[in-house]
Amino acid sequence: MKDNLDLVIITGMSGAGKTVAMQSFEDMGYYCIDNMPPNLLPTFWQLVRESGQFGKIALVMDLRMKDFFEEINQVIQTLDNTSYITSRIVFLEATDQELVSRYKETRRAHPLAQNERTLEGIQKERELLYEIKTKAQFVIDTSNLTPRQLREKLIGKFKAKEKEMFRVELVSFGFKYGSPIDADIVMDVRFLPNPHYIDELRPQTGLDEPVYDYVMQQPETESFYKHFTSLLETTLPGYKKEGKSNLTIAIGCTGGKHRSVALAERVAAKIKADGYPVNITHRDKDKVKESTVRS
Repeated sequence: MKDNLDLVIITGMSGAGKTVAMQSFEDMGYYCIDNMPPNLLPTFWQLVRESGQFGKIALVMDLRMKDFFEEINQVIQTLDNTSYITSRIVFLEATDQELVSRYKETRRAHPLAQNERTLEGIQKERELLYEIKTKAQFVIDTSNLTPRQLREKLIGKFKAKEKEMFRVELVSFGFKYGSPIDADIVMDVRFLPNPHYIDELRPQTGLDEPVYDYVMQQPETESFYKHFTSLLETTLPGYKKEGKSNLTIAIGCTGGKHRSVALAERVAAKIKADGYPVNITHRDKDKVKESTVRS
């Protein structure tokens, strides 16, 4: 059982950016739930406490719950009197003019407008949310914020100092099995001498020392490695600064067994030495291409 649980309630004006906020908390390691009925929150939180599996939870609560306004204040007061919970409210705000503009762009109806003008629905909602807004620890006006700027503001307020948000996923693969569709950077190393054509190396992989050494001993490999890691030293800080939470780098050879595996290991070691969290996946290392000829 965890000694203390961190609960963030994300609420505020409809159209003010609650979806972006929830995604930002997910990137910070929070377990996020959208549209949690307020009357279920105490029971849910007790279950979370007993399980001991979650330390940080973010809940989005808004107008989609019919009894929201009648129950949320009572629920928050109950949580505030519970010693094992640290609860904080993030209230997202925006001007009437900006909210009207956003509803026009999405062509959606405001949940309180019904047969009235969008502006009238926004004003009703603002009145209903007034008391909750006064209880919020963080009120953020998103009128002039882009989604990226809102994300940066939330991360700046809630990000744990010890946790590194930006990480690198490094994937080795074989082009004959297709390129990874989620890759941000794809490098083709099929120009390097291929260990596949050396009998004693063919059954091994780039994780085996003889294959690794063979690949790294090639002059072309060393030149490629120096240029590629130099490029990464320039681009990785830029990606991190722009708010990207993870970057996927894919290195491919023909079958994804020898050259790409060896280089992925070496590049990953360099990225890690530069201070970035990195995870390595050798997607096709153990695959064998099935023949298309059938007997």
